Amino acid sequence: MAQDAHDRALVARAAAGSESAFRTLYRAYARPVYWIAHGILGDPGDAEDAMQETFVVAWRKLPGLELAGDSLLPWLATICRFQAANRLRRRRRDEAHTVQGPAGEERIPALVDVEQQVITAELVARIAAELSGMSTLDREIFRLCAAEGYDYRSAAAELGIGHGVVRNRLSRVRTRLRGAATETEPA
Repeated sequence: MAQDAHDRALVARAAAGSESAFRTLYRAYARPVYWIAHGILGDPGDAEDAMQETFVVAWRKLPGLELAGDSLLPWLATICRFQAANRLRRRRRDEAHTVQGPAGEERIPALVDVEQQVITAELVARIAAELSGMSTLDREIFRLCAAEGYDYRSAAAELGIGHGVVRNRLSRVRTRLRGAATETEPA
């Protein structure tokens, strides 16, 4: 209980701009955040980078954070998962566009898979069309939670609505987008 109050006080001080308080939070949570990133990425260097990016994002977003639970870790873990996922996407994109030669030397561009590009473009168009048909509130909830890594409470505070509204609407948005992503064209 005392540790929770200590963490809350550190979060409040860090959110007010205290670098010392943020450094203390960093020392307390860097190791678990690193291991979350490592579990996703499987590479120590990438995990270190994702951990650092997590804390950069956390520093920027701390002033708007209302600590919902007893620990800062779930919020940091969410940010970390998004940073690691972004790093994985970049890695896959880079690997798809190059072929490595001896000693990792970049040699020639990979062959372009036109069929895959068409399928990807169609999928993006379907998802974009589905998003454009949603209410402004649903699009904002999706942007905050899915794209920017806000938790439900932070998104609710940002939008001035209830936590449950964000959770329920985001669930419906995700269901609609999954449907748009899996729908097939008629033969």
